[in-house]
Amino acid sequence: MKDTDAPKLLVVLGDQLSLNLASLRRADPYRDIILMAEVSEETTYVRHHKKKIAFVLSAMRHFAEELKLYGWPIRYVRLNDPENTGSLMGEIERARHELGIKDVVVTTPGEHRLVAQFANIPWLEMLEDDRFLAGHEDFNGWADDRKHLRMEYFYREMRRKTGLLMDGSEPLGGQWNYDAENRKPAKADLFRPEPLKFEPDAVTRDVLQLVEGRFDNHFGTLRPFWFAVTRKNALAALEHFVDTALPHFGDYQDAMLQDAPFLYHSVLSLYLNAGLLHPMEMCRRVERAHSEGHAPLNAAEGYIRQIIGWREYVRGIYWREMPGYTKSNYLNATRPLPEFYWSAMTDMTCMAATIDQTRDEAYAHHIQRLMVTGNFALLAGIDPVQVHEWYLAVYADAYEWVEAPNVIGMSQFADGGLLGSKPYAASGNYINKMSDYCGSCRYDVSKKTGEGACPFNVLYWDFLKRNEEKLRSNPRLGTAYHTWDKMSAEKQQDYLGSAAAYLQTLTDQP
Repeated sequence: MKDTDAPKLLVVLGDQLSLNLASLRRADPYRDIILMAEVSEETTYVRHHKKKIAFVLSAMRHFAEELKLYGWPIRYVRLNDPENTGSLMGEIERARHELGIKDVVVTTPGEHRLVAQFANIPWLEMLEDDRFLAGHEDFNGWADDRKHLRMEYFYREMRRKTGLLMDGSEPLGGQWNYDAENRKPAKADLFRPEPLKFEPDAVTRDVLQLVEGRFDNHFGTLRPFWFAVTRKNALAALEHFVDTALPHFGDYQDAMLQDAPFLYHSVLSLYLNAGLLHPMEMCRRVERAHSEGHAPLNAAEGYIRQIIGWREYVRGIYWREMPGYTKSNYLNATRPLPEFYWSAMTDMTCMAATIDQTRDEAYAHHIQRLMVTGNFALLAGIDPVQVHEWYLAVYADAYEWVEAPNVIGMSQFADGGLLGSKPYAASGNYINKMSDYCGSCRYDVSKKTGEGACPFNVLYWDFLKRNEEKLRSNPRLGTAYHTWDKMSAEKQQDYLGSAAAYLQTLTDQP
């Protein structure tokens, strides 16, 4: 029997930086001790972007100082502590031994690998992470006995549950989804507000020096570093987004411009996923902006859908399908990830611009991720496990529970259609319509085959032909296959030959 009066060790992870964390609510600050540990295992299980490492470590240190102000006793282990064991389990065991504490409590980690480490340890209790709006039982209750787990229907349930943008039992404005209004291409002369940026304080400057010294061989540009690392500043960033960018977010959320990495996007997902912001406070703030006439309905609905729709939905998919989900490879794609995903050394302007931006900002918005780097990987037949690991490494907001379903399922169709009803495959025409990339590209987006043709054009048809056995019966691809069938044999061979020539360049790359 456990001694309920004995002190407990409360483990707070780097993406659990919330005062309303379940384990903190259950604890006694006069008796229990909080453990926060920076460990090499968590910084290197993939080669995380330098900015992500700096963000998480600085946010952890600031959060620990905030907890101290509330009177919590903190055992904080820094990465360069000579006694640091390098792993979370090692630091938990060391703390138990040195502090004489038997029982450990942790809010359930967001990633399966950590839950597997913590499972079946008799002295370690995991509490449900109720910072999410749909618990595992909620999601599985919705998903059980459904033939298709489509996000749209889950999203409608979440709207009803939360009451967000609802008029009684009906959606505000008479529609659930205004995505059709959110696909305007951006013009070069648009006013483009920047996200709110913050100067590093002394704590962050120390972290930046640590990252420069220890992770110099990791991907990414570290400076300038401008992320918020406290809840106070994250809230200020939310207000800034609502004031300056939300009104146009809906219209232009799918647009891409070379010299505008952020356009009208909030760049708040890294704060949300680390726990500095909470989903309902963000959604309520956006809903209020609409009710006050500051933002149109398509903007408010589009933003709220990303949080209570996609974010909650992909988390449900992740936990329902793990541990095997991240190894899914329905289309048997085996090509290695090209080196230019790290170097940006490619003549495709869209790819180079997106990867350059990713290197510099640890950020790209959802269409750049889905329809540029993701679309290329899908069309070229790149191993989805390698694609998944790249996305997990390079983005500051990437944690496996949110990243893997978006990549394995939505982007690469590697789960065979569990998450998405069709592959998000597109030729160069889509990128040309939604961006200014193609005008300065060495490849000609209007050229379909042959030397100088846009690789997206030739790879699109090669992808459909290569995967015909598995994809032809998909009703959403019927028109594409009908078009292919109407082509002459000579034209078909021209596409396939051009694709083979381009794919050979990927094989031949150093």
